[in-house]
Amino acid sequence: MPVFFVCAGLLGLLAAVLSLNVGRLRGKKKISLGDGGDPEMLAAIRAHANFIEFVPLCLLMIYIASDFRGFWTTAGLSIVLLVARALHAGGMLGMIPQGRLLGALGTMAVLVVASILVGIAGLTLKQY
Repeated sequence: MPVFFVCAGLLGLLAAVLSLNVGRLRGKKKISLGDGGDPEMLAAIRAHANFIEFVPLCLLMIYIASDFRGFWTTAGLSIVLLVARALHAGGMLGMIPQGRLLGALGTMAVLVVASILVGIAGLTLKQY
């Protein structure tokens, strides 16, 4: 489980960096609300928003699955999520070619696998 917490902490820091990037661009471009029609601002907003849309649910699913699966499953899903989100953010911000696609695929794979593991675990639980 320590790998999960390290990855979750690093993902929290990535969320902060993405948020600060939006604020930095707002100040630089003098855009107080929305994207002002600026493609760079839109990309920064969407990189942050997409992170916020997917990461909490993925972390929750991994955490729940960790009760039923071992260290390696939890660690593997956590590391893939961390790498995928870093790739996605880098791709959205134009720093990593193909990063957006690879990051989206990795994130979706984690969400699907973790959700299936939680669903299977739920089917095996006994009600008293």
